[in-house]
Amino acid sequence: MRATILNCTVKPSPEPSNTDALAELVAAGLRELGADVRTIRLVDHDIKSGVSSDMGDGDEWPGIREEIVNSEILIMASPTWVGHPSSVAQRAIERMDAMLSETGDDGTPVAYNRVAGVVVTGNEDGAHHVISENNGALGDIGFRIPGQAWVNWNMGPGPGPSYSDTDHGHQYVHQVAGLMAKNLYALAAALRDRPIPAEISRGED
Repeated sequence: MRATILNCTVKPSPEPSNTDALAELVAAGLRELGADVRTIRLVDHDIKSGVSSDMGDGDEWPGIREEIVNSEILIMASPTWVGHPSSVAQRAIERMDAMLSETGDDGTPVAYNRVAGVVVTGNEDGAHHVISENNGALGDIGFRIPGQAWVNWNMGPGPGPSYSDTDHGHQYVHQVAGLMAKNLYALAAALRDRPIPAEISRGED
């Protein structure tokens, strides 16, 4: 089982990322279950603006897309900015839009039989909005979203410390991250054993 985490922080490496720290909780849970997990910090890559899988010279999205389609599990990890996903997360969703019309060798849409979840950080309100936007987009693209396939952390409205600066809420977040990992893995394993077919036959009326 393979999982890819797209860290959509706006902070380039090697700057510490609270989003990465929270996503790593889910990654640890997946590794305990036997999954091979890779995290990609998207801001470190030249991802062209557009809605196709390859925007030409210099575009690094094709390699990232390959990681996604070679994984059974995808996790979008985004900070909250002004109540919305980061611009990096939005660009990734726009590039994945091309997957709506792409199929595998058997004719199955490329995102089918893959599961997805969302990690959200931020010291302001809006986490559930970010979760809804990302999960809704991933579902439209074709990923399957199990129950409790998200984990978020914030201090609440107004300024305050970031996730890595405090222990506030960490016990709860650890529990939810572990449950998220189990749910993603369980559904991915079920789809691996009984995949959604390219065409579903309809019975006679």
